[in-house]
Amino acid sequence: MKIIDIHTHGIGGYDTRATNADEILKIAEIHGSCGVSEILLTIYPSTIRLMRNNIETVKRAIEKQKEMSTYVDDGRTGSAKIIGVHLEGPFLNPSRCGSLDVSAVLEPTDYRLKELIEGFENMVKIITVAPEMNWAVGLIRRISDMGIVVSMGHSNATYTEAEAGLHAGARGITHIFNAMRGFHHREPGIAGFGLLNRDVYIEVIADPFHLHAKTIDVIFRTKNHDRIIIVSDTVKETKDGKSRINGISDTSGNLMGGSMVVTESSKRLITLGYDEDVIMSCITNNPAIYLKVEY
Repeated sequence: MKIIDIHTHGIGGYDTRATNADEILKIAEIHGSCGVSEILLTIYPSTIRLMRNNIETVKRAIEKQKEMSTYVDDGRTGSAKIIGVHLEGPFLNPSRCGSLDVSAVLEPTDYRLKELIEGFENMVKIITVAPEMNWAVGLIRRISDMGIVVSMGHSNATYTEAEAGLHAGARGITHIFNAMRGFHHREPGIAGFGLLNRDVYIEVIADPFHLHAKTIDVIFRTKNHDRIIIVSDTVKETKDGKSRINGISDTSGNLMGGSMVVTESSKRLITLGYDEDVIMSCITNNPAIYLKVEY
């Protein structure tokens, strides 16, 4: 049974802004030491040139990892296998960037998409897009037609705008409730759409800081369990992924990333009384089916 994290920027002092493939391999090593089998390394929004450089570094790390063949397998110690990249931007809503670089946000055009991923189409597994932005629906359709998963996030979308994104081919929502329009009784927004639509997948950061315990309860009581994916959203400031007294925040108080790897946050939920089989599916079967990989 493979444990998969589809959203991690880094951990233990290393992140995907590295220029050295060995630093990327350290991220995989730390996740692997925590029992994670596979990771989708998440690229920060930046200039297209820098994002391409980041993807290229991950590509070199994957090539080196294949030569080393030290993956986590059947409980044996090893590195988490790097299975590609998740581009968290740059086609986001600048009003919902959170701790991400607002100056890196770009309008979602076909030309910029091609400039960003040309030559890396097989590397890119997920792209986060805000569906309410000008031309975003058309771009979602184009990305989906390429076989890349579109996740809607960093978004101020209404319920209707999120629904339009799904109809255009989007399949998921990036870290639900975080960096998006919240639920309102007169406008349930993208968060309400994520909870109520039975087809869309939702990422959930299940550490103690990103979501109130009762919000997590609402998610698991409302959302069909086969569409919930627990993610870590860890960053270089995440020490070891196992525990942290305080959340990881920037100077403005915005949460920068998760404090636990998916194995630890899942254990936390099981300890809180959630069904173990349900929680384990959220880090094994569900992300595998979402990415359409064997598990």
